[in-house]
Amino acid sequence: MSQSLDSLLAEYDELEKKLADPSVHADQAGARKLGKRYAALGPIVKAAREIEQARSDLGAAKELASEDQAFADEAKQIEEQLPKMEEKLTELLLPRDPHDGDDVLLEIKSGEGGEESALFAGDLLRMYTRYAERQGWKVEMLDGTDSDLGGFKDVTVAIKAKTTTPDGVWSRLKWEGGVHRVQRVPVTESQGRIHTSAAGVLVFPETEETAEVEIDEKDLRIDVYRSSGKGGQSVNTTDSAVRITHLPTGIVTSCQNERSQLQNKARAMQVLQSRLVALAEEQKAQEQSDARRTQIRTVDRSERVRTYNFPESRISDHRVGYKAHNLDQVLDGDLDAVVDALAAADRAERLAGG
Repeated sequence: MSQSLDSLLAEYDELEKKLADPSVHADQAGARKLGKRYAALGPIVKAAREIEQARSDLGAAKELASEDQAFADEAKQIEEQLPKMEEKLTELLLPRDPHDGDDVLLEIKSGEGGEESALFAGDLLRMYTRYAERQGWKVEMLDGTDSDLGGFKDVTVAIKAKTTTPDGVWSRLKWEGGVHRVQRVPVTESQGRIHTSAAGVLVFPETEETAEVEIDEKDLRIDVYRSSGKGGQSVNTTDSAVRITHLPTGIVTSCQNERSQLQNKARAMQVLQSRLVALAEEQKAQEQSDARRTQIRTVDRSERVRTYNFPESRISDHRVGYKAHNLDQVLDGDLDAVVDALAAADRAERLAGG
């Protein structure tokens, strides 16, 4: 561990020198990349220095313990704290998800349940939007197809942190991918019966524009159309919305919320780039591919990762056995407890070498 730690401490010092050089910031994308790495190493360096200081204090306290009981008490206290500090450092030294500091692209698609599923997709969008507001993140609507009753057949948003941190949007939302099931009495139900329907969530880390992915213009089909509002009503008199189909993979991205066709095309290309980078990474590692495929195979209510039960005000995450009876608060963006449970399970698995 010490050898790995020494190399990380040296890298941190080198990054600090580079970021202090004004010429480095001429390349904004490169400077952001360095800044992300510097921020990611920060907690490790802080923990290592705290341990070093604690060990130094322990040695001094032991030397003076025979002369003063206060130093003996201090030495005992430090000895009790050190194992916890070392455990924290060990956890920080575990391999991190390289995308933890990234922003995300989040897609929600209605599935089984017709209008009720579309309404639930709208509820999920509101939940993630409220959660983002609590975290101080920015939500940018990219594209959406409204349903007749005010929900969404599908919707795509970008969620962005306002500052560079090692634990960015992806570190909190990466487990949200999958089929989300709702059990409640739909507004369309006249006899008060409880229905079960589902909506699917896809989450991708949003990659930098400089990410190495080749997109051949010959592999693209680009369609333009008029942006639409509620109920499919056209809100533009020009064909400014853009839909891009990547023919080799079948990936489709679209954007209609920018002011011009050129801006919508550029944003849709950025989304396509992020999805192709994610696909390339999945193909390199089989386990990542398996995890990605389990996000959504079909939006079928039997393939659920989470259930939202309105009659019992219960939310259940089936992957980690999490249950709580605060559904209203969760749908209002109070997602931290369930996200923390998923993060804790992931951390335990990594500590166990899984």
